[in-house]
Amino acid sequence: MSADEPTTDLYDLRVVVERIEGRSVCGLKPGDHFDVTGSNRLTIPAGKHFCLYALAACLPLLPAKQRELSDGDWLAKDSHVACPDPDERVIMRIERTGRQQIPTGELT
Repeated sequence: MSADEPTTDLYDLRVVVERIEGRSVCGLKPGDHFDVTGSNRLTIPAGKHFCLYALAACLPLLPAKQRELSDGDWLAKDSHVACPDPDERVIMRIERTGRQQIPTGELT
């Protein structure tokens, strides 16, 4: 990365199952998580899984949570997402775990 190359600061994220208010049909438990690093890498701990529908509920929010948000932005204050299955009521929390400076040309 040269000094002249533009960069973008992005946060690494962890999405954690905070609680389950119903019955967990999908098999998730509090503490289960996945990580998002760089601009596009999603990882799940070895031997674990993450429900496709719970993941889908989080996906639209992740690009915004990766970026710096103004203090008045609602997403700067709200970090919870609910799975769309009303019987499960899986509540997940999006956490920022680190920050990277990435060459803007390498973003996806």
